[in-house]
Amino acid sequence: MDAEKTVEGLLQKAYHCLKTQDPEGARLALDEALTLDFEHAEISYALKCLAWWMERLKKLPEFQDSHDRGRFILSHWKGFYSFLDRLGEPRDFDNCLYAVKHFVFSSALRFFESLLGDGENQYDPGLLLLVGRCYKGVGNFEEALKYLEQAARFKREDGEAISELADVNALLEETRAAKALFREAFFIDPQGVTVRNMDSELILRLADLVHDAGYSGQELLEWIPVYGALYGVFSVKRELKLAELGKLKQSIFTLENEIRGKAGNKAEDQGENLLKPRLINRYFWLIDHYENIKADPALVEETMLKIKIIDPAVYERYRN
Repeated sequence: MDAEKTVEGLLQKAYHCLKTQDPEGARLALDEALTLDFEHAEISYALKCLAWWMERLKKLPEFQDSHDRGRFILSHWKGFYSFLDRLGEPRDFDNCLYAVKHFVFSSALRFFESLLGDGENQYDPGLLLLVGRCYKGVGNFEEALKYLEQAARFKREDGEAISELADVNALLEETRAAKALFREAFFIDPQGVTVRNMDSELILRLADLVHDAGYSGQELLEWIPVYGALYGVFSVKRELKLAELGKLKQSIFTLENEIRGKAGNKAEDQGENLLKPRLINRYFWLIDHYENIKADPALVEETMLKIKIIDPAVYERYRN
């Protein structure tokens, strides 16, 4: 039998069509495969994924600007994962998800690349970040690294940009750089990091550990750097500049006051739940600084005792 006339052959044909920007060809191949095996789980799964995207891409002509079209496509990636969650865990449909991802990110990439050109857009950090994300999405990590490094140079205080750069370093097995950059990103702005956009096992396993500890949503993002320190994931550190040390101490002082102000107020519990891990992470950074400059051990101990008051369990694990 012709390989393309078998279920497996038609599935591979459909995935190839997706990777080459031919969603209609993918649909026809999947429909043909369905006639051969109406109850085949992967065919059904692939058809649902494709239908979900095609329904949303119908609105693409409403956008005239290439930038808006590309952003519109990427804006649905998070929603797609929610859709997958409702479908339930796929068994071994990685080939399907990879093909869909390649289709989505290469579709967006076409619009963003058309804007780069030789003009001032090639120095637009937002556009560079989007292009880098798309190259990462299609699996071209070397090209992604090039654009994400440029974006991060412009966006040094942007948690999203730094985390994307960290992620692609991890995918390229540049583990030391990845650990340092993830630590930086989650210090700068945990809420700016979109874990759903991350692909490396380094950060996804850590996020799973935090989730298994009972945290989700915004809280999960704040606890990731704490658990990253506790489990030795965020183990690559750098020396703080004098101005950075001053900002760190001021940030600690502000958070301590905010937490004291919310203590005992049930209406403020959610806010305190975010502030607590954020403060603990800053204590970790301060301890690292003291140890790096070989400061008086009493300063380290004083900071450790503050952690103990806030969260004895974290204190014990960090101490041991």
